[in-house]
Amino acid sequence: MQPKKDAPGTPRRSDAQRNRERILEVALAELTRDADVPLSQIAKKAGVGQGTFYRNFPSREALVLEVYRHEMQQVADSAGELLRGREPQRALRAWMDHLARFAMTKAGLADALRQATSAPGGPAKPSPTPVAEAAERLLRANEEAGTIRPGVSVDDFMLALSGLWQVGTHEDAHARATRLLDLVMDGLRAGAPGGPVLR
Repeated sequence: MQPKKDAPGTPRRSDAQRNRERILEVALAELTRDADVPLSQIAKKAGVGQGTFYRNFPSREALVLEVYRHEMQQVADSAGELLRGREPQRALRAWMDHLARFAMTKAGLADALRQATSAPGGPAKPSPTPVAEAAERLLRANEEAGTIRPGVSVDDFMLALSGLWQVGTHEDAHARATRLLDLVMDGLRAGAPGGPVLR
């Protein structure tokens, strides 16, 4: 008797979900080091067979784009978690640290991402909309709390943070990103109508 297949819309089986997450974790590390790393090496380090690997990611492009999308979605999802557990300005500053780590990850993945999206008629780079929506939520929470200057748009905020994508992955990258984020945060606080300044 053949085992039943998962019905459409049912949650992915836990072992299959763990395999997928493990592949993404290993792929992030390996692709960051070498954009041309063989997929067989990623599968081996993830501890999955070729069949399992290609069921999840039928091509290099599919894998690279999913790594990027997955990392971006994690940054976006962290905004709500931070707002539930911290004051708005501390949540915003912590989220900016999450974004900095994502930016440094993207720098390491840049070659792989460029290869995946450069072919004519190939897949498009995932939309940054989830990150922008998360930033909007954090800015509005801080505006309502009076902890940042009023009227800061998400476009201006993301433009102010665009330097993160130039920081790179060298050994002092984290310290440099922290200095940049502190400057942006100080600028957001300038002209805030009220609320304590938290450090």
